[in-house]
Amino acid sequence: MPRSASLRSLRALILVRLREFYREPEAVFWTYVFPILLAGGLGVAFRSQPPEPVRVGWAEWTVGAATLRAALTSDSGIILTPFRDSAAAALALRNGRVAVLAMAAGDTIGYRYDDTRAETAPALLRLNDALQRAAGRTDPVATRREFVRERGSRYIDFLLPGLIGLNLMGSGVWGTGFSIVDARRKKLLKRLLATPMSKAEYLLSFPLAQLLLLIIEVGTILAFGVLAFDVPVRGSLATLGLTCAIGSLTFGALGLLAAARPTTVEGASGLMNLLLMPMWVLSGVFFSATRFPDALQPVIRALPLTALVDALRLIMLEGGSLAAVSGQLAVLGLWLVGGFLVALRIFRWS
Repeated sequence: MPRSASLRSLRALILVRLREFYREPEAVFWTYVFPILLAGGLGVAFRSQPPEPVRVGWAEWTVGAATLRAALTSDSGIILTPFRDSAAAALALRNGRVAVLAMAAGDTIGYRYDDTRAETAPALLRLNDALQRAAGRTDPVATRREFVRERGSRYIDFLLPGLIGLNLMGSGVWGTGFSIVDARRKKLLKRLLATPMSKAEYLLSFPLAQLLLLIIEVGTILAFGVLAFDVPVRGSLATLGLTCAIGSLTFGALGLLAAARPTTVEGASGLMNLLLMPMWVLSGVFFSATRFPDALQPVIRALPLTALVDALRLIMLEGGSLAAVSGQLAVLGLWLVGGFLVALRIFRWS
């Protein structure tokens, strides 16, 4: 087939993909509206604010409880809850109503707490500092405090690049996979087989159509983050755009791979869930991937979503250049080329 005819065929297929997308309200909602709602909700929930007062239990039944209470009530950063018996105090500790239980025993103060809970450490520091100062402690070294709150250290700054990567993954895999399997299920692919169009042209039309949607897809989330929460974009917009484009093509290729063989939507859905769920959990979208054991880190770093999210955070939060994210782009490139070639080889029309 002449090259001009091939390009016309590919252009027509891309237009079909775009029309299919915008005629599905669910696809538009999950691609554009849901990420904004999620970013808005989590951004407000984890907004920057002074530390909350620590919740400390006070054992009324112990000797010297009155002196203990007087020392703790002098600190406005401590919310003191009295308990008349050990059973009620144990229940409050178990349910998380208090972080530490303070008990007086003559000249000694006892602390009862669960050392595996994250809120325990700051509560212990505040509690112990209040008691030592009430007892007359003076610091041997004079100190002063300076508070610096810069963009880039908040949870919403960490979250937004992850949401962009997650959205590119979802639209690439789900948007591509379901369209192909639905067309195969309806016997539409058999009709396309009779046309001069090649298999490569048909498969290429999906990631290329996603690429045209990229400006709206990424721009909507990014603009919301910048305007609503002042999320920084310290790196080059060109580098950011190129990274998003490679990420979009990569997940489009993985969507082609997942849809290359299944003949039912249920079968394709199972394969796509098998492909996506590990990345949802492991790739550090909502919390740092370094929380997982060291033995898992090589596997996590090799996942395409991890590479994309890490690259986006480097560019947006640290001003990373193209060279700085070259390692992550190489990982994405391997998944892109490998996924597309395998999908091209095993794809079937019926």
